[in-house]
Amino acid sequence: MHIDHTVFLTRNYADTWRRYEQLGFTLSPPSRHFASVSDRSDPVPSCTANRCAYFGGSFLELIGIVDEEAGDPWRVLPILDARGDGLHGCSFGVDDSAEAERRLREAGLSGSGVLQLQRDVELPEGTRTARFRSVHIRRDRTPEGILHTAEHLTPEYVHQPRYLGHPNGARGVAGIVLVVPDSETAVYQQRYDVLTGGRRLVDIIGTSDLDAVLPGETPRKLPYFAAHGVVVADLAKARKLIEEHVPTSTNDRGFFVRAEDAFGAAVYFEEAR
Repeated sequence: MHIDHTVFLTRNYADTWRRYEQLGFTLSPPSRHFASVSDRSDPVPSCTANRCAYFGGSFLELIGIVDEEAGDPWRVLPILDARGDGLHGCSFGVDDSAEAERRLREAGLSGSGVLQLQRDVELPEGTRTARFRSVHIRRDRTPEGILHTAEHLTPEYVHQPRYLGHPNGARGVAGIVLVVPDSETAVYQQRYDVLTGGRRLVDIIGTSDLDAVLPGETPRKLPYFAAHGVVVADLAKARKLIEEHVPTSTNDRGFFVRAEDAFGAAVYFEEAR
């Protein structure tokens, strides 16, 4: 299991997509979602569309609300209504959705069954339909946002070579930072150990440690995802490019762009080792 992608939700999608391009990411064209509401239903049009920064084995997903009147099969609108634009989830890559569903159901963390997701993508030779399978984690167990698994059935349609080169030198998702009450860090860590099969894929910190990880950031309503990050080939080169558009701040990983400048969640950059 690994971080397949992070999930950023926004109504201000045009400005958010433009800002991530200014941060040096090559984004895929907008792609409308079709999703099923249960494991016995067909995918239907969703209110969302995404643009993504792909790295070959992981990606950042920037989801915009492009049609408020369309269906909301995965219930993203209530999250935005309650918490506003920002980083609201994470998807964990799996090879076998049926096995993941069984394990998560037995742990009391999922009752969704295996859901189907698809969206049309443009290839040089024409439009193709990218297909996925997913198991959703129970929302009452994850007040921090959306958690689910992702099994790619057509990865060649998603991680297209023409989208893998980024001006900032990004090579992959470095991680995601979850801020929780200080008294609940152990509880959250135990839950995520079950979710990820014991792999420490999410950086879980108490609110009192936020300033040490992201100096100067202001806490939001707990629990929440404060930042996602990428590994870059050359930290100095990436920082120089980004500072042509927005200020950056130094942290112990490298540097980051503050949440207020990235429209809802910080973005951090660290150098490949």
